[in-house]
Amino acid sequence: MHRLFRFLLALATSALLCATALAQDKVVYHIDDAASQATKGLRNIRNHLDVAPDTKIMVVTHANGVDFLFEGAKDAKDANIDYGSLVSALKARGVAFEVCEITLANRRLKKEQFSFDASFTPSGVVRIGRLQSRENYAYIKP
Repeated sequence: MHRLFRFLLALATSALLCATALAQDKVVYHIDDAASQATKGLRNIRNHLDVAPDTKIMVVTHANGVDFLFEGAKDAKDANIDYGSLVSALKARGVAFEVCEITLANRRLKKEQFSFDASFTPSGVVRIGRLQSRENYAYIKP
């Protein structure tokens, strides 16, 4: 009887943990044009986390969207906006930033040009699709 009770308790705890993990909001932000999306997108993400701090957020970039992740990048419209500090602050809050390797090849860019806060994915669009279809991420394009 004691063994059955421990088994049922473990089963209930496991189910609760699974339900909690499934209940976590997960969002992918898609940026493919840094000039029009980066500042707005980073502010949206900050506001998102201010209201829902437990949200798991991925930022996937490709094409011209990778530009705000260059080391030393600043907003072209407002040079006072330093993308590196904004990205680092969001990274510290658990946000992941990914750069498309197809974009690197097409634009002849090197990984060393990017902020240390960025990681790389073979294809940005494939990554976004898989996050949505396989991992139940909501999609936002700022």
